[in-house]
Amino acid sequence: MADENPVVVIGAGPVGLAAAAELERRGLPAVILEKGASAGAAVREWGHVRLFSSWRDLVSPAAEKRLAATGWVRPDDDSYPTGDAWVDSYLEPLAAALGDRVRLGAEVVGVSRRGRDRVVDAGREEQPFTVRVRSAAGEERLLARAVVDASGTWGAPGPLGGDGLPALGERAAADRISYRIPDLDDEGVRLRHAGRRTAVLGSGHSALTALVALARLAEEVPASHAVWVLRRGEVGDAFGGGADDQLAARGALGERAKRAVEAGHIEVVTGFRAAEVRPGRRGAVLVGEDGRALDPVDEVVALTGFRPDLAPLSEVRLGLDAALQAPVSLAPLIDPNVHSCGTVYPHGAKELSHPEPGFYLAGMKSYGRAPTFLALTGYEQVRSIAAALAGDAESAARVELTLPETGVCQGSGLADATEEEAASGGCCGPAPQAVELTRPALPVLK
Repeated sequence: MADENPVVVIGAGPVGLAAAAELERRGLPAVILEKGASAGAAVREWGHVRLFSSWRDLVSPAAEKRLAATGWVRPDDDSYPTGDAWVDSYLEPLAAALGDRVRLGAEVVGVSRRGRDRVVDAGREEQPFTVRVRSAAGEERLLARAVVDASGTWGAPGPLGGDGLPALGERAAADRISYRIPDLDDEGVRLRHAGRRTAVLGSGHSALTALVALARLAEEVPASHAVWVLRRGEVGDAFGGGADDQLAARGALGERAKRAVEAGHIEVVTGFRAAEVRPGRRGAVLVGEDGRALDPVDEVVALTGFRPDLAPLSEVRLGLDAALQAPVSLAPLIDPNVHSCGTVYPHGAKELSHPEPGFYLAGMKSYGRAPTFLALTGYEQVRSIAAALAGDAESAARVELTLPETGVCQGSGLADATEEEAASGGCCGPAPQAVELTRPALPVLK
């Protein structure tokens, strides 16, 4: 019977591990498959970035109960960790507490129904899911009663191209292009930017975080320079509203970026939608849809968002919004044109369901291309999903999350922020792209 099989959770990040803790609390067997070498592997890749949420909002209630039995000491609720601290002080201890339920180095390359491709109706719901896994030992197939895909979007950053496709020449110039916030404390990364000209594409928290870091480098190495390339026709509110900004994190970052522009460390280019990357005399030349060519740059940092990798799910019947690639019932609640992460209504199994019964997207991946994800929201998602899988419809439908009126994204996003900057109040804005729960500038959860 399918019900004798475990629930397979894809991804041992913040939401995947929280799902495992919720399933364990419900007495449901689970297997967590993580393609990285450690829990929180994606978070570790943006470990130098400080989250915009404090510890108060980064610990799953079910996970805390599980950790309490191990003698775990909860970090100070009012402090703002970096990604590395989140992994060291919470995610890795949680994975250790969950024990052999967590399988590392196990990449999910496909999900389907046993003996049924996506076209076949007959007997479909009676068959367990098949999860194809690739590891150092080879390939295997696991049977599952349900699948929760919490693998995030970190592995699928948006390209340079203004039309959503890689710009012409983008792949050929891969050695000069990065899709992550540079860690300038890393000697190798620092050498790529020190005394050189770097283009940063993007208008969100991630771009601002990168620009502020590069401006600081310019103060230390005067020949360093950043070019901020925006698709919008003017800077507008990209800097935020400073001290009066409702989004305090954006305001603090924006103020520092604005000062760097005024100091000459950052050049601003607006109304530019990249179409091509050409070799230049000193690196790469970005060419726009209108034929405009920018001055050559040595490095390009593309921070244009993330998107879900749906290739492993090609045999699963998904119901996704045409624009956001999020579940159709969830998409109106998270549309970034309307919502910041603090105004997203808490949601659960009902909104996350698909035409394929027993399959759920959770965490950052459930948001598709929307950048407004919060760890707290993900924890509520998997609490509801676990309840639904346990047959507790009442609990699955109940909302058990109330976001603070003052917002939950208040940190600076900068590793060198002062305590005053890190703790500044305000409402929540888009999570920095790094995080699965915070995308980096990845806060809370790419």
